[in-house]
Amino acid sequence: MAHAILSASSSKRWLSCPPSARLERKFPDKAGEAAREGTLAHALAEIGIKHWLGELSDAAAKKQRAQIEADDLYNPDMADYVQEYVDICIEKITAAAGTALVEEKLNFGRWVKDGFGTGDMVIIGNGVLEIVDLKYGKGVPVSAESNTQMQLYALGAIDQYGYIYDFDHVRMSIFQPRNGGLSTQLMSVAELLAWGKSIKPIAELAYEGKGEFKAGDHCRFCRAAAQCKALSEYNMEIAKLEFRDADLLTDDEVSFVLEHVDGLVRYAEKIKTFALEEALNGHRWPGFKVVEGRSNRKITDEAAAAKILRGAGYSDDAIYKPLEIQTITALEKLITKKKFGELLGSVVEKPPGKPTLVPEEDKRPEYDPVQSEFEVMEEDNNE
Repeated sequence: MAHAILSASSSKRWLSCPPSARLERKFPDKAGEAAREGTLAHALAEIGIKHWLGELSDAAAKKQRAQIEADDLYNPDMADYVQEYVDICIEKITAAAGTALVEEKLNFGRWVKDGFGTGDMVIIGNGVLEIVDLKYGKGVPVSAESNTQMQLYALGAIDQYGYIYDFDHVRMSIFQPRNGGLSTQLMSVAELLAWGKSIKPIAELAYEGKGEFKAGDHCRFCRAAAQCKALSEYNMEIAKLEFRDADLLTDDEVSFVLEHVDGLVRYAEKIKTFALEEALNGHRWPGFKVVEGRSNRKITDEAAAAKILRGAGYSDDAIYKPLEIQTITALEKLITKKKFGELLGSVVEKPPGKPTLVPEEDKRPEYDPVQSEFEVMEEDNNE
C-alpha cells in the first residue's frame, strides 16, 4: 500500500512543521529492522484475532503462523507479546458485543487531503467506537493521550461509520507491550470534529509544502533532519547554553538543556551518519577525509589455533576461557521471558539502578536515597 503524503503516523511532525511533509519526501525511507519487526508483529496479531473471530480456518492460521515463525526476526517472545494484545482485543470485542474490524483502512480525507491509514482494530458497540493500535517498538514510549495519529484515525472512523452505527464517543487505545503497556483516551465525536476543523488549514499548508519550518521533538524521525536548517539553528541555540560554564546557568536554563540535550545528541549522530554516507559516495567535506576505522585482530580458525597451541605445549585450560553462563537476554531468548521467570526467578536479582535525571512525567517513582540505602542494608542483614 502506498503511503499518504500526510500520513497519520507522521502527523505530529507535519502539524508542528507543515513544510516537512514535502521536504522529507526528497530523502529515501530507510526502514530499519525495528520497522520490519513491527510489521511482523502486526501480521501475527492479525492472524490471532481473525482466527478467533472465525475469519481464518485452523489450517490457514497455522500455515500463516509458520511463515512468520520462519522469519529471522521472529522469536518466541514476540508471540507472547502479541498474544497480550490479542487478548486485550478479544476482551474489548466481547464487552462491546458489536462489530469488530481488523486492519481496517480509515480515510480521513475530509480533513487531510488524500489522508488515510490503517486501524489495527476497530470495535463498535454500546454507543462507543474504539480503535486499538499495537505499537511493538520498545525504544520510544507512545501514549494515546493527545495522540494525533489516533485522532486522525478516529475522524476517519467517524466519517465511515457515523451514518451506519450509533455512537457519540470514540475511545483510542494504544498497547505497547515492551514499553508502557496500555494507554487510552476517550473523546466525544463533537470534540473530534472540532479538532478536525482546527487542523484542516494546517493540513492544507502541509500538503502544498508551505508554512513555517519549526524544529522540536517532533523532528526525531524526520528523514530531512540531517540537512534541515531550522533544526540546525534550533540545536545550535541549545548548544550555546550547553557549552557555557554550568555554574553560570540559571536553574531554568539547566532544565532547558536537560530537556533538549538527548535530541541534540541524536541530531549530531544523524549529521555524522549523513556526512559519512555522502563521503563514501564521493562527496568531499572541507577539512575532512574518510579513513579506515580502528579494528581488533581476530582468530579466523579457532580449532586450528588451539591445535597449534597444544603442539607448543599449552594445555586446554590455558587456551580456552572458563565455561560461563549465557547473558540474561540470551537465556530469555532461548527459553522465553515467561519460562525464564518460572525457572530462574529465585536466582536472579535486579539491583537498584544508578540515579538519573528524567522529565517529571516519567512513570517511575522518584528516587529516595534514604529508602534505597535502607533496602541495601536490609538485604545485607538477610544474607
